[in-house]
Amino acid sequence: MKHKYLLGAVFVCAVHSASAQSILENKNEEELSLMLQEVVVTGTGTEHYLKDAPVQTEVISRKMLDSYGASSLEDILSGLCPSFDFSSSDMGSNMQLGGLGNGYILLLIDGKKIHGDVGGQNNLGLIDPARIERIEIVKGAASALYGSDAIAGVINIITKKHRENVLVTNTTRGGSYGEFRQSNAFQFKSDKWTFATNFQLKHSNGWQNTTYEDPNRYEKPVTNSINKTVNRYTDWQVSQHIGYQATQTLSLYADGSFYRKRVYRPCGIPDYKTYDFLYRNASASTGGKMKLKNNNSITADIHYDSHAYYYAYTHETWDKEYDDNGKEISFPYSPGDKGLQSDQSRLLIQTKGIFNLPYFNRLSAGVDMEINWLDAPRRLDEKNVSDNTGSFYLQDEWSPFSQLNITAGARLTLNNNFGMRATPKVSALYKLGDFNLRATYSEGFKTPTLKELHYRYIRQMSLVILNLGNKDLEPQTSRYVSGGVEYNGTDFSISATGYCNWLDNMITLVTIPTSQAPGDLVVTYDPARVRQYQNMDDARTCGIDINAKWIPFKTLTLAGGYSYLDTEANQYDEEDEVMKHIVIDGMAHHRGTVSAVWNYDRKNSNYRLSVGLYGRFQSKRYYQDDGNGKSYHLWRLNTRHQFNLGKQWDAEINAGIDNILNYYETTYHGLNYGTNTAGRTFYVSLMVQFGQKKRKTT
Repeated sequence: MKHKYLLGAVFVCAVHSASAQSILENKNEEELSLMLQEVVVTGTGTEHYLKDAPVQTEVISRKMLDSYGASSLEDILSGLCPSFDFSSSDMGSNMQLGGLGNGYILLLIDGKKIHGDVGGQNNLGLIDPARIERIEIVKGAASALYGSDAIAGVINIITKKHRENVLVTNTTRGGSYGEFRQSNAFQFKSDKWTFATNFQLKHSNGWQNTTYEDPNRYEKPVTNSINKTVNRYTDWQVSQHIGYQATQTLSLYADGSFYRKRVYRPCGIPDYKTYDFLYRNASASTGGKMKLKNNNSITADIHYDSHAYYYAYTHETWDKEYDDNGKEISFPYSPGDKGLQSDQSRLLIQTKGIFNLPYFNRLSAGVDMEINWLDAPRRLDEKNVSDNTGSFYLQDEWSPFSQLNITAGARLTLNNNFGMRATPKVSALYKLGDFNLRATYSEGFKTPTLKELHYRYIRQMSLVILNLGNKDLEPQTSRYVSGGVEYNGTDFSISATGYCNWLDNMITLVTIPTSQAPGDLVVTYDPARVRQYQNMDDARTCGIDINAKWIPFKTLTLAGGYSYLDTEANQYDEEDEVMKHIVIDGMAHHRGTVSAVWNYDRKNSNYRLSVGLYGRFQSKRYYQDDGNGKSYHLWRLNTRHQFNLGKQWDAEINAGIDNILNYYETTYHGLNYGTNTAGRTFYVSLMVQFGQKKRKTT
């Protein structure tokens, strides 16, 4: 089985990009079309051509996104980058990068941190694929610009920026199992003002791969379960952007968005669920950028986000709650009622300056202030809790000559509960003709989240599971080292990067003896299993990523990649007085992706065709409890048809087959999957765009 993945993965995500107008203003259009595919900003916070970036950056370009025809960010990352893995649930997507989960991955939209964590999982539905220009990925705590969430890496979603005075776009997609997706965009732009409104709607009927339940969860075997592998859901989002160019040097903006999602849960054998899940996100932000002399700049931003999670009751339900003295209070909920489970809010204030200094230095300096509130009376040991963190960072990019770039910096973090910690970072790039050599060393510091400290959640379904926080947790620290070599030829490129991430006091949810749980909770609920957030003594994740792309003909692009991962974690068991090995949930040793894309583009033709074949391979995923996930390989075919309908109108049709070989798992409900795919599915989408005074997007 191992040879299957080693041989099946020779290539990785093709590397393209398209943005960063300011350093390219003096180039002609032909040069722009080439260079815009090679500009990145995430690794250092400043613009670099991809081949010159001192911090190793992977890019999923606009061209790759268009050819792939994905329906979600999860589809994009798992299908085009083997380093990522996902396990989805009603709570969202549990994403992994380099063996580390959601809490260690920073997700940005245009450089701004998004908010919306429920149950430790990110809601990637907040991101509309139709709005994505490109995706930049920086692995490890490789940059001083980002805080404690970036120990595993940073994903920066760069959205489309249009130059049209008036732009109207409609995208409609339909597919198997009731899949329906709608995306609309409207933009009006004058000399000083920009107004952009976006709307997206998604729906799926869900699917069921098996009617069997895990026999360990029930007294008798359940073979007629109505539980679905993926539940039916509907979500929608509306957002508004207002931009104002006050002067040639000062630009201001204000953004706002509202998101709502409902997950419909079947009521019947064996669990008789009496409520659905309801999520609500709201956000508002404002800020500006001042351009100074010598290409210097100062930016300031304020963001406020709120994420609430409810039970939406569908049947008469008696629920248990407790007063301040711990006395049980039981009362009924009726169909149509809502019960708040958690309400998270965050205020984030950021300022940053970029200054070009003598002797080939470029300095970045910034201050961040973040305040978090969590109100979850049913899921915390207190009614509501809060914390605040302040950070100051400095970063200097030094290029004494064209072949060498050294970027060094440090971040000073102060948390009101866990004190102060400084974390240094340094990256270097040395160029030898068509070869690039890169190396990085960095440290990370991550304080326990409010949930990890105060969680107290009783899951009462087929069996009672008690999940507990831990006020005795210590902050996590990390040391990250990577080194890589890259070759960029005319029609062939390849890169190999090895890395190790050592974590001390890594926090994870582990199964503990019932005797270690609070006695009153054990007496009240008699749990079958108790899990608690605890610090492991140490943990290590090491791996190697290989990326490659080959263009044998002008019309054909072959790309792919391979990611090897090995993890190790140890924890001292006080009861048995021995050091025990702990599995990092979701770890798989081998992952790979391959793709072949053929393009037909006849000169002076109003029609263009792109046909792409994509494959993903993955070995077994390991878990502490509930079995391991199976190995699998999936194949996808997408066809893209572009029509030029005139100077102001464009249309595009995507049609394809997902999971061509019809692979799906019949693993019993309650056990871990390798993938929860429904098997072979079909889809088609139509995009129509009107643009007045249309020019190329940046």
